[in-house]
Amino acid sequence: MEIKELGHLVLYVRNIERSVAFYRDVLGWRQVFPTPADSAGNPLRVPAAAFSSGRTHHELLLIEVGEDAAAVPAGRRIGLYHFGLKVGDSDDELREVLARIRQAGVDIVGASDHTITHSLYILDPDGNEIELYVDVPGVDWQSEPHLIAAPIRPLRL
Repeated sequence: MEIKELGHLVLYVRNIERSVAFYRDVLGWRQVFPTPADSAGNPLRVPAAAFSSGRTHHELLLIEVGEDAAAVPAGRRIGLYHFGLKVGDSDDELREVLARIRQAGVDIVGASDHTITHSLYILDPDGNEIELYVDVPGVDWQSEPHLIAAPIRPLRL
């Protein structure tokens, strides 16, 4: 077996409408299921929504589990730490993302220069951590794979 690519993520969320508003309206992801104009067109038996960047049918699926669902535990734990979303190809684009998420009232919980990427870290409404990043132009990690593990520095935008 050979993994070709990461296909999609599925997240349980407390409130589908709140999470759809975050992923669609704040992060700008295209909702593909149900279409925003046809919220009744959901053939699943639970409230759910799917999003795509256009690379594949969906990269993110949200499934509502209710307001009483347990929170993501803080600190060291087993399971998902964060997932990364590439948001552009330059620091100028990352600065635009920073302005957009600040305008939406989203807190930045981290900012890192990873040598190969420049990254901002945020939390979704349910506490899932998301890395918003750009690949650093001119850095050839394929020829120099040691750069993947380069020391992390504070990000200066």
